[in-house]
Amino acid sequence: MGFLWSLIIGGLIGWLAGAIMGRDIPGGIIGNIIAGFIGAWLGTAILGDWGPHIARFAIIPAIIGAVVLVFIVSFIMRSMGRNRNRH
Repeated sequence: MGFLWSLIIGGLIGWLAGAIMGRDIPGGIIGNIIAGFIGAWLGTAILGDWGPHIARFAIIPAIIGAVVLVFIVSFIMRSMGRNRNRH
């Protein structure tokens, strides 16, 4: 049950980051889960393990890390789209 709870919270974190940034995460639900997990790792690595925890996620650093991740991914995707249009 703990693993399922982690997937749900990771997906919610990824979805929330996409909503905050106003951008969709590629991959739908799976992309949201991946963004949530990577964002949680990134946020915890940068900001530490503080604030409320749900399903072993430090929620505030996880959301901030996921927002940073969505920003980086959307920047890369936009840059790749521009380069394709130039050729």
